[in-house]
Amino acid sequence: MAAPREAVPQEAASASLLRFATAGSVDDGKSTLVGRLLHDSKSVPADQLEDVEHASRGCGQDAPDLALLTDGLRAEREQGITIDVAYRYFATSRRRFILADTPGHVQYTRNMVTGASTAELAVVLVDARAGVVEQTRRHAAVAALLRVPHLVLAVNKMDLVDWAEPVFAAIAEEFTAYAASLGVEDVVAIPISALAGDNVVEPSARMDWYGGPTVLEHLETVPAGGDPGGEPTRFPVQYVIRPHGEEYRDYRGYAGQLASGVLTVGDGVTVLPSGRTTTVAAIDALGRRTEIAWAPQSVTVRLADDVDVGRGDLIAAGSPTPVPTRDIEAHVCHLDERPLRVGAKVLLRHTTRTVRALVKDISYRIDIGTLERRSGADGLGGNDIGRVVLRTAEPLALDRYTDNRRTGSFLLIDPADGTTLTAGMAGEAFRSITFPPAEDIDVSRDEVEPIRE
Repeated sequence: MAAPREAVPQEAASASLLRFATAGSVDDGKSTLVGRLLHDSKSVPADQLEDVEHASRGCGQDAPDLALLTDGLRAEREQGITIDVAYRYFATSRRRFILADTPGHVQYTRNMVTGASTAELAVVLVDARAGVVEQTRRHAAVAALLRVPHLVLAVNKMDLVDWAEPVFAAIAEEFTAYAASLGVEDVVAIPISALAGDNVVEPSARMDWYGGPTVLEHLETVPAGGDPGGEPTRFPVQYVIRPHGEEYRDYRGYAGQLASGVLTVGDGVTVLPSGRTTTVAAIDALGRRTEIAWAPQSVTVRLADDVDVGRGDLIAAGSPTPVPTRDIEAHVCHLDERPLRVGAKVLLRHTTRTVRALVKDISYRIDIGTLERRSGADGLGGNDIGRVVLRTAEPLALDRYTDNRRTGSFLLIDPADGTTLTAGMAGEAFRSITFPPAEDIDVSRDEVEPIRE
């Protein structure tokens, strides 16, 4: 008998952990904001703070440069910009955080895709003197494409515009309207000075006209985490376990990490792409038998019937289950300097499954500034966002990205050197913008071969 969904422990549905990313143009103050957030929330170890103070004195600064808390690469410190994604882990009495400080330079926009791909909130910084610029719109579009549910507009450097409310109001109105055109409804605008600390952790006495939360207060209270009991169950198989020994003669387990949902003993499941159905006979977690597991736990699942299951298969429960297909339409963000062109042969990695694929068509490229579709492109350059049609050598069980971020996403990889080329979101990734369907093309010919083990 299956355990009831109400048996999911409270911590599985709690919002005790928030993953968030920062983004913004060069010199908007992202790293300073992150450093201020860590410093004022007392999340910086004493030895690390001492190292920053020493490095700051070496640059001729009297006060510690808090941006150095995240800009750890030598090139970053020398140039004063963020190049790579910097991850920081900290906690307050109300919540734990995983923070991704992403680069602001247009050359490194693709790094934001990495940092925001698992984020539940994105903090987009704007320099109060410059307002909303093209890179601001680009970061908002990437956040919308990746289905980041919450956006914070941090209007920074308010000290350089005399703490003027009209300046903040105009920027907030413009950005909120643009985000709404992308389908992002939850936008919170906060006026701050990361350098001075106003409205980062403590409220600002110099902006008494603002009555909203500080950045940290919003991070601590925004809804996050979700309830896995309300999600479809998706379990990508990573490894088949067949221990040696007579006592394990009948043992066959399938190990992996639950991508979403809840799995209980007795659940009816479908193995994809084969479509075989069976039930869950047992679940092992950390070497012990359990009746229930939830995302993102790593477990071993045993099935009641002896069905053919291997690495890359997807064990699914809940309705509807994804329909395996070899023809994929998706929005993508191209990450590599080399363009992605029609006719390119690539590897497609979806959860634990990797198959060969062919780029059949590039329907259009999206102009980030105007959100207009530029059709007729034969390739996508670095940081470009567009819509592609792919043909795979073997069927894949993808959810629509709007329904499931984990099983609706994939990567395109160069088969020659293993470079990650493109991040893809199956189906319609944007929420409210209606893009035309890709032109009808012939995808019936088998032009790609399966990977031979």
